[in-house]
Order: sequence, then structure tokens, then C-alpha cells
Amino acid sequence: MKTQIIGKSNIKASRLILGCMRMSDKSVEDAKDIIQKAYDLGINHFDHADIYGGGKSEEIFAEALKLTNIKREDIIIQSKCGIRKGFYDFSYDYIINSVENILKRLDIDYLDILLLHRPDTLMETEEVAKAFSYLYETGKVRNFGVSNCNPGQIKLLQKYSNFPILIDQLQFGPAHTPMIDSGINVNMKNINSINHEDSILEYCRLEDITIQAWSPFQVDLDQGLFIKHPEYTDLTKKLNEFADEKNVTLESIVTAWILRHPAKMQMLVGSMNPNRLENIVAGVDIDLTKEEWYEIYRSAGNDLP
Repeated sequence: MKTQIIGKSNIKASRLILGCMRMSDKSVEDAKDIIQKAYDLGINHFDHADIYGGGKSEEIFAEALKLTNIKREDIIIQSKCGIRKGFYDFSYDYIINSVENILKRLDIDYLDILLLHRPDTLMETEEVAKAFSYLYETGKVRNFGVSNCNPGQIKLLQKYSNFPILIDQLQFGPAHTPMIDSGINVNMKNINSINHEDSILEYCRLEDITIQAWSPFQVDLDQGLFIKHPEYTDLTKKLNEFADEKNVTLESIVTAWILRHPAKMQMLVGSMNPNRLENIVAGVDIDLTKEEWYEIYRSAGNDLP
């Protein structure tokens, strides 16, 4: 498994992250098997959130981890907070309470990384900075990041916080590319020229913020997997062509496509299927050419100007 340094830190992490959102549906024994499988494949980074399974995903992970031969100090555990029923909340009290409950459910003393899950437009940045300072000084959180934030939101947080924002989690995959579309279509009038992301890709590269690509096999949250979507049959066909040519699977090619980008993204893998996980991991060692990368991009319906 290839590794990389996360943001402006000394954290050496696998390029793939096991996303544990669906772990709440697994037995402790099944969860143990997938955690151990991921680790044996070289994945040392695990992603949680306080809302996943209503906290059950973290509880099952904690029990399952104890059944493996994995040492706490050999893995990176991150979790997220900020989403509540019907609203977002970056208040001091909520962040502190959420982290304390996360640590309790995970049965650990500290988080390697805490991410703020979805932007809270009512956030008081001084409260966030105060929460970060308390969590760091008490040893409960060692590093901080965000999820689904634009450059302005990150800059605003960074203005008040002494801790670098290491990560921004953003959806990215061959069927969901607004992060790069407008950059390819600068000064054009077509639909892809619309800037949905405020140049977040370039901003993260400039500021050494690691992008973690989530839901790489989906179109949008409400449209499901692209392999089942009628508008992405050409993309699925093209990915399968490359998979056959390279004697791997479609999942492997998607992984290679995301990791080929020089932004040095990590890819979040949410599969709880050991065989599918193997297929995804196989993509880490596949080197796509620039021509192949753009061929996949175009097959998703993206015309180059």
C-alpha cells in the first residue's frame, strides 16, 4: 500500500481510508474481519462520524478492533461532528460533548484527527477555536480538519485557530467531478464552466490540505451508484474496457483514476465486502496515463472545450 503525508503534519497514512459508516449493520465478528482485512492490505486509516448508525458504527468498531492483532498506535482514527437532526452545529459545547462521546464509543483516549462534518453558517469561529484548543491541550484530539467546506470557510476557521486544517473531505469520482469541471472550462459559457466549488481543488493544493474523496462510485447522494445509472453507461463501459485490458476490476480503475490526480488525494472506501476491498486496493498500484485519465473523464459525458 502506498502512503502519503497528511496535510501539514507528520502523519503517514495509507492512500486509502476505510470508511466505517456502514459498520453499524455488521456483527462484531464481521466488523473484525473487515478491519483486519483492511489493515492486512495496508490500510492504516479509519474514518468515522458521530452520526454513523447513530453512534453504533463506532461502538462496533471498538469491540471489533479488540479482536484483531492491531495496536492502537499503529492506526489513524478520525471522526467527524457537526451534523444534528435538522441543523448543523459548530458550537463549543456541542463539539466538546460530541468528541467526549466519540471517544467513549470508540473506547480510546484520543482521536488522531477530528473533522467538522458540514459547514455551519451560524458558527462562531472563536468558539470553534476555543474547542480545538481545549481538545488539543487535554490530549483528546491531536489534529483537525473539515469536510465539505469551501476555501472561504476554511480561511475563516484558520484565521481564529492556531491549528492547521489538514483535511477537507469532498465528494469526487468519475461520475461526480464539479471539483475539476470549472477549472477545465475556464472562460466558457457551457454548463461545466459554472464554478460550484470555488476552486477548492487548487486552494487545497496551494495550502497543502489533503482532499479525502468520498463516495467515489456514486453520482450524487440521491442518485446512487453510477454503474446503475442510465446516464453513465458509457462511463461504465469505458472503465470495464480498461479493467479487462489491465486484468483488474472496475473498482480498481476507479481507484487508479482518483489517485492519478497530482493533488495527492486519499480515497475513502466504504465497502464492508472483503473481496471488493481487495479489488479497490489493487487500483493503488495501477498507473493510468494522462490520455487514459482524460478518456475516462470524457466517457462520463464531459466534453473538452
